[in-house]
Amino acid sequence: MKVRDPQGQTWRVTRRWVPWRPRRRYLGPRLWVESAGSITEFVFALVFGLVIFPILTFVFLSGGEIVLLGLIVPFVAIGRIAFGKHWWIEAREGFTPFWEEQAGTWRLSGERIRKVAGDIERGDLPLQSLGTEPSTEVI
Repeated sequence: MKVRDPQGQTWRVTRRWVPWRPRRRYLGPRLWVESAGSITEFVFALVFGLVIFPILTFVFLSGGEIVLLGLIVPFVAIGRIAFGKHWWIEAREGFTPFWEEQAGTWRLSGERIRKVAGDIERGDLPLQSLGTEPSTEVI
């Protein structure tokens, strides 16, 4: 579910469909031009190395990952529903993961998504961001 907070920032509150947290990574190439015989060859190598090769690499790797996810996700979803596994919901600021929690069954996770989305629209952000532990300090 996509919502906007009072400051206009876009948030996405969704179920996590795969049992692991997706990793974000840069898959850029390293092209070393050792000796360019002419400026034309250098420019061609520069354009290929900085523009064409990264795009082709991204398309190839993303396509493979999308195909793999397309094969895995239906079985994971059916398994979670059939065996009563708990769903994780997450709130992302734009596409950056911000908060997550285990929400229970399909129905309960849907209700929790709607509640968290409503809270974000009112300006009540989730309390804990990813990677931080709750403070045990007494003030």
